[in-house]
Order: sequence, then C-alpha cells, then structure tokens
Amino acid sequence: MQNIVILTGAGISAESGLGTFRDADGLWARHRIEDVATPQGFARNPALVHRFYNARRAQAAAAIPNAAHDALTRLQSDPRFHVTIVTQNVDALHEAAGARALHMHGTLAGAICAGCGATFEAPKEMSVETVCPGCAMPGAVRPDVVWFGEIPHHLDRIAEHLAHADLFAAIGTSGQVYPAAGFVQEAASHGAMTVELTLEPSDISGWFQEQRHGLATRTVPIWVDEVLGAV
Repeated sequence: MQNIVILTGAGISAESGLGTFRDADGLWARHRIEDVATPQGFARNPALVHRFYNARRAQAAAAIPNAAHDALTRLQSDPRFHVTIVTQNVDALHEAAGARALHMHGTLAGAICAGCGATFEAPKEMSVETVCPGCAMPGAVRPDVVWFGEIPHHLDRIAEHLAHADLFAAIGTSGQVYPAAGFVQEAASHGAMTVELTLEPSDISGWFQEQRHGLATRTVPIWVDEVLGAV
C-alpha cells in the first residue's frame, strides 16, 4: 500500500470563498495579524478578536467543498492507498467533503479555555462574556486555533507519517509558514516523491521534484486521476 501525505493550505479553500491573509480584500485585509492572530493581540483586545473569529466562523459555515476537496476524498477513499491529509486550514471543508484530516492549526468550530484547558464546540458567536462549561470561568474562552507564536497540533503524528511517506504533496500553500514549510524536506529526506500544486510558485517551489501551477479545482482533480490511474 502506498503511503501518501498531503499538506493543504488556504489556497485549496479560496475557491470555496474563504480568503487568505494575503488577499488584498476580505476579512484579513481589515486587520493586522498581530491584533487578531496572536496571544498578545487577544490579551490586548479580546472583544476585537472574538468579533473577527465570529465573522470567520460564519463565513466558513456557509462555504461548501470544491472540486479539489472532492478529489482528495476520492484519493483517500481508495483502499490501495493510505492517505493522510494534514491541513493548515481551520475550516471543515475536508470533512464536509467526506475526508479525514489532521488540523495542525485547530478549527474554527472549536473553543478552548485558557484557564482550565477544556475544549468544546464553539457557539456561533463568542464574546468576553462566554463562560467555560468546564470551570465556569468567564473571559478565558478563546477560539481553538493556533495563533502565530504558538505550537501547532499533531506534530509528532505528522512527523511519523512523513517518515513513511512514498509521496508528499503540498496543495495551496505559500511555503512561508513553519513548521509546515519544512515538511517537503522532511518527506524527501526519507525518500518520498514530492509535488507542489499551487496557484503560483511558492517561496519553496524549488524544493519539490515536481511543480504544477493553476487553480486547485483544475490541478488537483487531474493529479488525483493520474495517481489513481498509475497503480
């Protein structure tokens, strides 16, 4: 059985209407990353951070999977392959398409208490008045997403999958955020074939043995068809 590890980034969800923080318009363009995606920003102005993530949560809830998500579900469903999807995205579009994914940056659907560490499903809207259901502490609840400066989830599991990968693909990633940007080198060091599928060349395109550029809804289904047909 061939082991495939797929890293997905914001580019795979962009065609479902979810913008990235590098877009010239949209939610991210109205805020500084330091204000809405760092622990320090939350400490300074938790009300602003809650409003920002309430808007993101509503936007993500209205989005539907696109052809790229569907193609990866087809690949993961084929019994000839063991496919691990690792995503930097905090939306649930992989799951909505029927796939399973390791969310290294958390999810918009989750909340966590900074006081007791309890995790629970996030309500549609959170605020500084939201009370933790575990310890009943107000003001400590925040989105269960990994902000800049925090340690991503599942790194040990991801490293294990990369060590046994026969094929590694990065889809819709910028190559600017670590540790995810280093996954291609880690997989290659263990002998994996590597391929990049992005709208444009990323900052680390040269590290991949193969590069394919264009819209994810076009490049990913074609690539999946080729992988499925090669066995």
